[in-house]
Amino acid sequence: MEKANHSIHCTVTSCTNHCSCEDYCSLDSIQVGTHEGNPSMDQCTDCQSFVKKHG
Repeated sequence: MEKANHSIHCTVTSCTNHCSCEDYCSLDSIQVGTHEGNPSMDQCTDCQSFVKKHG
C-alpha cells in the first residue's frame, strides 16, 4: 500500500515515488543535490531520488 510522507511535499507526478493519492512523496527520505558548482537559486537544486514513472 502506497503511503504519503507528509514531511515531503511533492507535485512531480511523473516520478515513481510520487504518492498518487496526495501531493506528497511516498519515500521515507529523499536525497537532494545540485547540478551547479555554486548553487545560488532553488532552480539549481535537484531531487536525486527522482525515478521516472514507466507506463
